Amino acid sequence: MFSKLKQFFCLVVVLVLSLTTIAQVNPTTAEERMKGLQQRKALENKSLVNGIKFRNIGPTVMSGRVVDIEANPEDPTEFYVAYASGGLWQTTNNGQSFISIFDSEDVLTIGDIAVNWAGNRTIWIGTGEVNSSRSSYSGIGVYKSNNNGKSWEYMGLPESHHIGKILLHPTDVNTVWVGALGHLYSANKERGVYKTSDGGKTWKQTLYVDDNTGCVEMDINLQNPNELYVATWTKTRTAWNFNGSGKGSGIYKSTDGGNSWKFLTADGSGFPNGDNVGRIGLCVYPKNPQIVYAILDNQSNKPPVSKKDSLVYKLNELKDLSVDQFAELNNNKLDSFLKARRLYPKYTTKRLKEMVSSNQIKSTSLYDYLNTNTGFEGNPVGAEIYRSNDGGQTWRKTHESEISIFFTYGYYFAKIYISPYNPEKVYILGYSSQVSIDGGKSWKKMDKANVHADHHALWVNPKKDSHLINGNDGGVNITYDDGEVWFKANTPAVGQFYAITTDNSNPYNVYGGLQDNGVWYVPSKSRRNPFSESGLGQTLGGETNIGGGDGMQVQVDTRDNLTTYYGSQFGSYSRTNRLTKEGTKIIIPNELTEASLRFNWQSPILLSSFNPDILYFGSNHFHRSMNKADTMITMTGDQTNGGKMGNVPYGTLTTISESPKRFGLIYTGTDDGNIHVTKDGGYSWQQINQPVAPVVIAKKKTKSKSIPDSRLQTQNLWVSRVTASQHKEARVYVSLNGYRFDNFAPYLYVSEDYGSSWTTIGKDLPAEPINVVKEDPVNDSIIYVGTDGGLYISIDKGNSFMLWNSGMPKSVPVHDIVIQQRENEIVLGTHGRSIYIAKLEDVQRLLKDVEWKKKMVKESELRLQVDSKGIDIR
Repeated sequence: MFSKLKQFFCLVVVLVLSLTTIAQVNPTTAEERMKGLQQRKALENKSLVNGIKFRNIGPTVMSGRVVDIEANPEDPTEFYVAYASGGLWQTTNNGQSFISIFDSEDVLTIGDIAVNWAGNRTIWIGTGEVNSSRSSYSGIGVYKSNNNGKSWEYMGLPESHHIGKILLHPTDVNTVWVGALGHLYSANKERGVYKTSDGGKTWKQTLYVDDNTGCVEMDINLQNPNELYVATWTKTRTAWNFNGSGKGSGIYKSTDGGNSWKFLTADGSGFPNGDNVGRIGLCVYPKNPQIVYAILDNQSNKPPVSKKDSLVYKLNELKDLSVDQFAELNNNKLDSFLKARRLYPKYTTKRLKEMVSSNQIKSTSLYDYLNTNTGFEGNPVGAEIYRSNDGGQTWRKTHESEISIFFTYGYYFAKIYISPYNPEKVYILGYSSQVSIDGGKSWKKMDKANVHADHHALWVNPKKDSHLINGNDGGVNITYDDGEVWFKANTPAVGQFYAITTDNSNPYNVYGGLQDNGVWYVPSKSRRNPFSESGLGQTLGGETNIGGGDGMQVQVDTRDNLTTYYGSQFGSYSRTNRLTKEGTKIIIPNELTEASLRFNWQSPILLSSFNPDILYFGSNHFHRSMNKADTMITMTGDQTNGGKMGNVPYGTLTTISESPKRFGLIYTGTDDGNIHVTKDGGYSWQQINQPVAPVVIAKKKTKSKSIPDSRLQTQNLWVSRVTASQHKEARVYVSLNGYRFDNFAPYLYVSEDYGSSWTTIGKDLPAEPINVVKEDPVNDSIIYVGTDGGLYISIDKGNSFMLWNSGMPKSVPVHDIVIQQRENEIVLGTHGRSIYIAKLEDVQRLLKDVEWKKKMVKESELRLQVDSKGIDIR
């Protein structure tokens, strides 16, 4: 009996482990990534299309996210700007123009740079952005250049992924410290501080806290380079949840050149510690290194900061309430909450309490309804400034009132700087940039109308501390008077596009949504004037803004090329006529009595090519409008696996595709691996991926027969694109993306039977997550694939690929591809280098030449065979 029971439980364990293995997606190892770089080089070397060059059409005015700035202290008109995913740029004329100097390498994303101005002018780059955002790309380690970027030498640390800081020894060019934040979506031990004493030939990890804690910031005592300070940061991120604080966060100090470290912010230090300590920034006053400042993202719950705030509920206060607790809510505070959330007068406190008491809705329905639509929920986190006057041994908070600078996403900023000659003048960066002239007691905003929000980098002139160069989500701003007047330095085309589309104007326009820079359109042929200034709604060489926020997907009715559907994060979309400015917000009906809707950061929308009055829209359901989005109808139940608990909406649609060959043949994909198809316009659906199987313990003596499932095993991966073929009705392509598991494998598939069975293609693609797949409009043997590393093309239906990057950086994230069929042009929306366009005639002609050569070879082989038998074939 015991033996049988043991066998039964062993069987259950094996079953559980096997199912877990199916769902488990492992991070890509450094070895696999480095092999991927070699594979990319091979695909570049064999490319037949790199004679066909892309041209960049911008736009430039909105720029892209800046992560670091380093200026020449002797001549500040020369400085370097590092972009999150746009590479490294240099100016020698105070930002009037720039040249890119890192485009030749295998990675474009940067976390930090350091320049040895006084020595041999060596430039060091730590790849992998440190701002742990949704599109923060991972790097592969450290590079250095001794000739101002003409060539670069790779210096290792491939598992660092995201680098917070590089420190150079002030007198020894061979000694460098690197702060590695580590993986974004997975645990790894290669985090912390690394030191080299031989110019990067070898590295030693000198500080390690744990597998989820990395180094986010460092600073040095220039008078005694053996003294270093490090800020560590504990964070975990998944596709559905981000925890930006933990016990491992704190400040360490070394007095022996970074060989060993002491934890400074323990109990009794005056600096907070524990689970709520988030990201920390540091700076050391150079004239008296005993003075150290720190900025802290303190995620402890905060009391109301004003009487007004105490008169309205916060969303988290409505979480997990019982029926009795809901009934006891303060009526005035709840009414104020409903008005602030624009639910009043449809819902009043009286009505809600009646609905809860009569079981029409649950006592948690209000929280659930609002929480799933807005993303990172929670109380505003506190930006707190601490000062030490004894080299970090003790700390005191410099201010009494809260500093309104972080809102709910302090993880995105937390940088602090100090005047080189005034210890009371301190600068901090967050949603706004602020300055204190009294040692942190009071703070004043430095931003002006032409300065973009979300600040990540600041350079302070060591000879004149009112001269600042600021890097933010909207590029570079420069001031000479402490922020009274700013001017932009945004000539590089470094826009971070999420999605693009085109219209049929002549010349046609390219539309797209950008990270934190709204929605814009730009003519495909224009002579840009990069020296003109532009504001909202104005143009820069044809670049025109039509929406704010984080710009997402755009659709244009090509019957008039004016009716435009566009929006921002989490499903906030509108329709507008760009000429008359008439428009309306797109509303998807959803009541508190219904299951709440979940919207992806980039919710998919699609106009039907058969009738542009029809709009398709994805939440966790599929929605359709037959009248230009005036009314939206929910056509399905939840097409996902039900979502997951967390502070990021998850379990959402990510992609919609309608077959150009058949009206009503529509595919959808989700962020948790589900793919569905309908052949009747959305009335009935079939799931065409293998669903996640629940663990079922069979009853004793029950016999079952295993039936093979030929459906695609998506392993819960993000479905980045479903693309219905424009050549064959039953053909469909799918790409899966493992970025949110730190898995960079290229998952690409094709089906010839509406998704009933699948074939893997792109087996020679390198280890780069795939964002988009498109067919050529003329020849179905040609396939285009956009990855986090660039553009690839196949001329044999996906059996093999070539790299196509002529006219572009060696590596650039390609988020979207559009084929403008009238002009027969391919348009790329990149996340870091704006928009590229190339003609397709030469590509299509190339395939004809290849096919002709193959035909001639076959005929030649046949002729040899016939001639060898002595047969006259004339």
